[in-house]
Amino acid sequence: MGKNKIRVLVVDDSAVVRQSLSSILSSDSEIEVMGTAADPIIAVKKIMKEIPDVITLDIEMPRMDGLTFLRKIMSQHPIPVVIISSLTTEGTEVAMRALEYGASEIIGKPAMNAAKFINESKIMICDAVKASAQAKLSRKKIVSNATVIAKPKSRPSSQRPTKPLEVKPKYSADVILEKGSASDRITITEKVIVLGASTGGTEAIRHFLKHLPGKMPGIAIVQHMPEGFTKSFANSLNNICDLEVKEAENGDKLYQGRVLIAPGNHHMLLKRVGKEYFVEVKDGPLVNRHRPSVDVLFRSASRYAGKNSTGILLTGMGNDGAKGLLELKESGANTIAQDEASSVVYGMPKEAAKLGAADEILSLEEIGPHILKSL
Repeated sequence: MGKNKIRVLVVDDSAVVRQSLSSILSSDSEIEVMGTAADPIIAVKKIMKEIPDVITLDIEMPRMDGLTFLRKIMSQHPIPVVIISSLTTEGTEVAMRALEYGASEIIGKPAMNAAKFINESKIMICDAVKASAQAKLSRKKIVSNATVIAKPKSRPSSQRPTKPLEVKPKYSADVILEKGSASDRITITEKVIVLGASTGGTEAIRHFLKHLPGKMPGIAIVQHMPEGFTKSFANSLNNICDLEVKEAENGDKLYQGRVLIAPGNHHMLLKRVGKEYFVEVKDGPLVNRHRPSVDVLFRSASRYAGKNSTGILLTGMGNDGAKGLLELKESGANTIAQDEASSVVYGMPKEAAKLGAADEILSLEEIGPHILKSL
C-alpha cells in the first residue's frame, strides 16, 4: 500500500456493486480502497475512524438516502464525493441535485455485460476519483435539521496525495475528425461559441450561462458527463437561463439564443451548411479518455467556424480541449481559459495555458463580461 495513494470509501447497498467498484478502483496503482459500507450509517462510523480522500456514493440506499448523506457531509466536513448512480429518469434528476449540493463528479453505474463497457467504465470511474481528489471544496450552506456528523480523524498530511496526478491520453481527435486546413473555412459573419469543461464544470457552466442575455451567438458545450445525465443537466439550465438550452440531437441547428449540450457517451461536432451551423452527434472511441471529447468539438469549430468562433476551456482534470483550443487560436478564433483561482481542478485550462492556446486567462466571473464586450 503506497502512502500517496488516493484512499477511497465505497458506499453502496449492493454487495455486487461494492465488490465490482472495489475491484475496478483497486486495479489502478494510484488508488486504494480503504473500505466499503452498505449504507451511510455504516459509512459515518468508518469516517469517524479515518477520513477518506474520496467517497463513492450511491443515491438510493436504506436507512439514509445518499442525497441526505451528501448534504450532511458537504455542509459540515466536506469530503470529495463521486456519485455513482443508475441511469433512471428519477435517478438522473436526483443526481443533478447532488452536483448542486457539492458532489465533485457523477458517473453511471458500470455495465457488467460487455468487456468494452467494463473497460471504459474503469477508465471513467478511476479518472473521476483522481479528479475529485484534487477538487477544491467549500462548505455548503444548507439549512436542515440533519444530525451533525462528528468531526472525523484527519488523515495525516504525509499520507495524502501531494503530486498532481497525470492522466495519460488515449486517442486524439484524429480518430473522429482529421485536422482541416484553411481551405475548409469560408468567409461568413455568423458568430458561435464553443465551450468545454469537466470536474467542477456543471456549476461553472451554470454560472456562466445564467448571467448571459438571451441574444447570444449559438453556444455548443461539451461537459464530461455520462449518458442520461446530460439531458437532465440541459433541462435544469433551460429553467434558469434566458437562453434556450437543450441536449443536442444529431442535425440540431445552432443559432442565436440557443445552447446545445453534447449528449453523454457521444461526440459532438460543429458543422456548417452555407451560413447555418448545426451539430453532428456520433459514436466513436474515447478521445483523451472521454466521450464526448472537448478536442473533437474544438477541432470541428476551428474547421467550420474559424475566426468567427470563441473557444472557452473551463475547470477539469487532464488535457482534453487543450490542443483543440490551440487549433482554434491558430484558425483565428478568440480563445479563453479559466484561471487557477476559480477552477475546481486546474488541469485542462492549465494544459491549454502551457501550450499558449489561450488569448486570455480569466476568472469565471470575468469570462461572461469579456465575451459580451467582444461581440
